[in-house]
Amino acid sequence: MGEKIINEITIREIYSLDNTMAKDLLEKYTYPWEVLPYIKDFIIELGKTLDLNEYNNPSENVWIHKSVKVYETATVIGPVIIGEKTEIRPGAFIRGNALVGKECVIGNSTELKNVIIFNNVQVPHYNYVGDSVLGYKSHMGAGSITSNVKSDKTLVHVKGEIDGEKFDIATGLKKFGAMLGDYVEVGCNSVLNPGTVIGSHSNIYPLSPVRGYVPGSSIFKNQSTIVKKED
Repeated sequence: MGEKIINEITIREIYSLDNTMAKDLLEKYTYPWEVLPYIKDFIIELGKTLDLNEYNNPSENVWIHKSVKVYETATVIGPVIIGEKTEIRPGAFIRGNALVGKECVIGNSTELKNVIIFNNVQVPHYNYVGDSVLGYKSHMGAGSITSNVKSDKTLVHVKGEIDGEKFDIATGLKKFGAMLGDYVEVGCNSVLNPGTVIGSHSNIYPLSPVRGYVPGSSIFKNQSTIVKKED
């Protein structure tokens, strides 16, 4: 069973690594949450290699592609890299350790902290995304958030079930939001609790409290009702 668990929730299973500037970092690890402690240093080292003919470097450890639209009321604090043709809307708060890909939308009153945002991701309205990895073309509906610290402040575990067998993986992390695979759709006002891992091409119903592992190509209706999408 252990081998299958590894396969189901590995970086290579739920992400297409050609769609992020963080490919070199992600390739070093098995599980996506393992990269969280290393995002800051990776951004700083990658930023030093970027072409300043293509990227603005307005402050220390901040690199923003010249095609990016950043509204005046947005706040960007490094270390940060923002890829080409991304839009940072009014009131957005990027407060460090954020690697944002190409053609993304970081919306009004959205807050990012210690994240990898793949290309073409949308977090467009009132979202909090912390200590998380959001895969290619994933989308978080208005008001949906990642909760990244347990209420009892204990270390986060990833729990779930595959083919009728339960698993529990200790991450060793106090701060861990959510790992969203490619093409994940999260409904409005959902809360992704610490240790959430959602496989690619899955949909989360609006107003959902989500915890643990959601298989790929699934529809999450509630914690006890997760159904496979029809082909």
